[in-house]
Amino acid sequence: MVLKRTHMCGDLRIENIGQDVVLNGWVAKRRNLGGLIFCDIRDKSGITQVVFNDMIPQELFDKADSLRSEYVVGVVGKVAERESKNPDMPTGDIEILADDLVIYSKADTPPIYIKDDDKVDDNLRLKYRYLDLRKKKLQDNLAFRSKLTTLTRDYFSGLGFTEVETPMLIKSTPEGARDYLVPSRVNLGHFYALPQSPQTFKQLLMVGGTDRYFQIVKCFRDEDLRADRQPEFTQIDLEMSFVDQDDVIEIQEGFLKRVMKEMKGIDIETPFPRMTWQEAMDRYGSDKPDTRFGFELQDITDMVKDCEFKVFTDAIAAGGSVRGICLTGAADSYTRKKIDKLTEAVKSYGAKGMVWMKVAADGVSSSVNKFFTPEQLKEIADKMGAQAGDLILIVSDKNKVVYDSLGFLRRHIAGEMGLLDDNQFNFLWVVDFPLFEYDEKEDRWSAMHHPFTSPKAEHAQLLKTNPHEALANAYDIVLNGVELGGGSIRIHDKEMQEDMFRALNMSDEEINEKFGFLVDAFKYGTPPHGGLAYGLDRLVMLLTGEKSIREVIAFPKNQNAQCMVSEAPGIVDQQQLDELGIALK
Repeated sequence: MVLKRTHMCGDLRIENIGQDVVLNGWVAKRRNLGGLIFCDIRDKSGITQVVFNDMIPQELFDKADSLRSEYVVGVVGKVAERESKNPDMPTGDIEILADDLVIYSKADTPPIYIKDDDKVDDNLRLKYRYLDLRKKKLQDNLAFRSKLTTLTRDYFSGLGFTEVETPMLIKSTPEGARDYLVPSRVNLGHFYALPQSPQTFKQLLMVGGTDRYFQIVKCFRDEDLRADRQPEFTQIDLEMSFVDQDDVIEIQEGFLKRVMKEMKGIDIETPFPRMTWQEAMDRYGSDKPDTRFGFELQDITDMVKDCEFKVFTDAIAAGGSVRGICLTGAADSYTRKKIDKLTEAVKSYGAKGMVWMKVAADGVSSSVNKFFTPEQLKEIADKMGAQAGDLILIVSDKNKVVYDSLGFLRRHIAGEMGLLDDNQFNFLWVVDFPLFEYDEKEDRWSAMHHPFTSPKAEHAQLLKTNPHEALANAYDIVLNGVELGGGSIRIHDKEMQEDMFRALNMSDEEINEKFGFLVDAFKYGTPPHGGLAYGLDRLVMLLTGEKSIREVIAFPKNQNAQCMVSEAPGIVDQQQLDELGIALK
């Protein structure tokens, strides 16, 4: 028999005293004090204390005494005021005086504690995710995510967007991250790919006259994982016809303003600041800058181009630069040992080393004292805006290495210094990206975003002459150093698209093989269009104050892209492989 509950466990308050209620849930804790048994009953909404006293039948009292953690039960009783109130619980003013109990199922001792601060190993948590999900924090995160997706559908539907599902089984067009491939049994030797994004299909929807499209869609990328990355993730994807960059940005600012108001109770100002890609790199060393704190990059290349320190001059001669950051008040707290750790950390970004300078009232000490006079060190410190007690860190190399290294350092150190306020939300648009970037591993130019991104109107002719100097009509939305989403105005002109492919040194055969269906569609009348895609997991992560998107996904993968619950990926039997025409090495 299932008792029909009248309330959720977290709902009851002082005003419910005297009411007869029915609760269903899990036993969070049981305490037998002799003549009294206290039992905390939990569901996704919270916890309520239930009391079994010696006034009830002995059979019922014995049944209550048999309860253990994670038993699933139903309780009938009357709401009463607690003598010893618990101000740390929303239901801490009341308790339920039980007069009936149903045990729906018993439970073994769980392998993990069902509490938010259990400190258990992540892989164990993921293996028993169905137990982990009983924790209030995760239930709150899932509820937050659900409310946000409902808001998303309401907002964009209200602006005339049509929600359309695009295919999950598509053609592989290798570029950027690796595709997840799906073999075809019907077409032996052929493979589908799982979509890295719905990019080509949403453009086809614009060709098809849908005008405004959106969907909340799964995407897949076979790449190494990190805190805000999973092999499968969710996008809020959208596209619009007959729009320019300002139109797209205005609609997205309206969306984010509503999200912040309804989900966080915060009124944010619009329009958001805009910053060019070049300015973001020069000031913050990142195309997703965190603007909640200072530590901006300073370029001292001209000051040291004729110095005696060969590391600096060699980098400049090779076309690189010398830049640094000034860390306010950090000179004393960063010992030589800690600085050495930072030096090792930036090597993963390609830096060969790092120069440090500590500013004191009586002068500047540095790791390169013997190459500079005290006056020269003082000039560098002044250029960096340093005061007594500040620490300066300098990197010299190719610009990309310098940007990446200092971009990492400024945010990493800000975290160590407690400067990253999770209650501060700094939204920012980064615009005017380069249209192309050079891939050193493959020794070729590639599209920084994708080959359907249009150049800025004033740079359109550069596609024919100097394509690598062209800027893109692209824009990223950034929050607190995290890219929430990105988009662009697309190429809708067939000739411009051909110029773009030529700039990428793509042959006619390659174009036809990868994008022939899209190129063909462009022959039949294509409206100007543009769009954007948000990372839903990242957005929820930031708004809930989590540090990993695994905390806002019901069943995430671990660092090896494995599902610890279902043990995927797994081995399949030989018959399945034979049907697909696949032989394993």
